[in-house]
Amino acid sequence: MRRVAIAGATSAIAQEAARCFARDGASLFLAARDPEKLSAVADDLRARGAAQVETQRVDLADLERCRALPAEALARLGALDVLLVAHGTLPDQAACERDPEQALREISLNGLSAIALAASAASLFESQGSGCIAVITSVAGVRGRRSNHVYGAAKAAVSTYLEGLRGRMLEFGVPVVDIRPGFVDTPMTADIEKNRLFASAQSVGQRVYRAIGAGEGVVYTPWFWRWIMLVIRLIPGRIFSRLRF
Repeated sequence: MRRVAIAGATSAIAQEAARCFARDGASLFLAARDPEKLSAVADDLRARGAAQVETQRVDLADLERCRALPAEALARLGALDVLLVAHGTLPDQAACERDPEQALREISLNGLSAIALAASAASLFESQGSGCIAVITSVAGVRGRRSNHVYGAAKAAVSTYLEGLRGRMLEFGVPVVDIRPGFVDTPMTADIEKNRLFASAQSVGQRVYRAIGAGEGVVYTPWFWRWIMLVIRLIPGRIFSRLRF
């Protein structure tokens, strides 16, 4: 039986991953901001077979709370095997350009908070010699697109941190999984016109679950985003900077 902590547990992708863990009879620690949604998600997971479900209302913009969360999950579950970081926002790029303070807040929430959670879990898992750290980042972190470079910068920082952390945790047998979805049909993207590149939250959540189980390194989901981003990485900078996307 696995003991799993999920930060941002009410997000659509996190809920689907949690359902997969619940069907395995896992024990779950769910952290998110909205207590009503947390309660509803917890009830659903208990009905699906979770051995134990603990909840904690937390504002993940608070970096001190992020640092304390893995230890709190350990105390509530009695042990901890997995940390899944699944929270985030999709910033208004234009608003961030008008207000640098807003840009910094978004970078902190989408970047620094995830790093704080992963760093804290790494110390815990290093001491116990086991565990798994998984963070949902984004293909947006691969290059700084003009249309969403605040969000992309935050995700790029997380992915770079995870790459280094993966090397550190290798000797302790602790996988560090960087999950990079493309476009996903969730409430966060409700205002964006959908096209064939959009995946369902269900399929991405199930892929997150499998990636954690296999201890994979960098995961693009759906799979074709690995090749799309390879092409985008190969575009020369002088051309890329002129693209309006």
